[in-house]
Amino acid sequence: MNRLPFEKRKQIIHLMVEGNGINAISRLTGASKNTVLKLLGEAGEACMAHHDRAVRGVKANRVECDEIWSFNYCKKANLAKAKAAPEGAGDVWTWTAIDVDSKLIVSYLIGGRDADAAQDFMHDVADRLANRVQLTTDGHGAYLSAVLGAFGIDVDYAQLVKHYGPTADLAGPERKYSPGRFVSANKRRVIGKPIKSLVSTSYVEKHNQTMRQHMKRFSRLTAAHSKKIDNHVAMVALYTCWYNFARINSAVRMSPAMACGLEQRLWDIGDIVKLIEASETNQ
Repeated sequence: MNRLPFEKRKQIIHLMVEGNGINAISRLTGASKNTVLKLLGEAGEACMAHHDRAVRGVKANRVECDEIWSFNYCKKANLAKAKAAPEGAGDVWTWTAIDVDSKLIVSYLIGGRDADAAQDFMHDVADRLANRVQLTTDGHGAYLSAVLGAFGIDVDYAQLVKHYGPTADLAGPERKYSPGRFVSANKRRVIGKPIKSLVSTSYVEKHNQTMRQHMKRFSRLTAAHSKKIDNHVAMVALYTCWYNFARINSAVRMSPAMACGLEQRLWDIGDIVKLIEASETNQ
């Protein structure tokens, strides 16, 4: 079976995690689009398995959670008139949990923004933590029962509810593409005794921006969105492994996995390729 050379795989994966689209990667490397997508699937599978094994027993003090929107094949508003829409087409939400101190992505989940997704996500977060934490989410109602079901009362949980007003000083296209004006925020204690001054979602919201920069699929206005949900899942898995193990975070001056004590050294892209090769050997 033909297989891309090690250095070519490194090049393609590096371009993936630096925010390039599939067509652009194909042009830059000379590899066919199908070859690039096949490597993405292999990388996603290997990285997902590594995250599941390695990110366990995380000793964190504060964890922040949020959801970031994207879409697969077409937006939900256009789904009814879309031709040959595959399964999973429409809006896609990626849930993330960030350790505030190490900036580690403790858990992620791709799905809807409903109660079932919230339950699955929060149970996975709880399973990966080694101790009681202070947890902060936004005011999304699905979190309430999900956190209680996953943690019981063994958590200090608060919600940060932000209120926005209209951008009255803008008109026309500028208003359409500008966020609402921030008005106020309420810190709401839900479970335990969270420290009010530490109730925040700033770090996980900053990470949302990082995701948009490094995954073209998450750009607000893009033609590089995923056409199949499997590709979207694979890219998030690859990005998460790279972010946790192979990217220096400027706040902690090392990789999040090193800062959290899960890894002793900084990975490079070659280590991700080795994960893929190990996965192929075990098949």
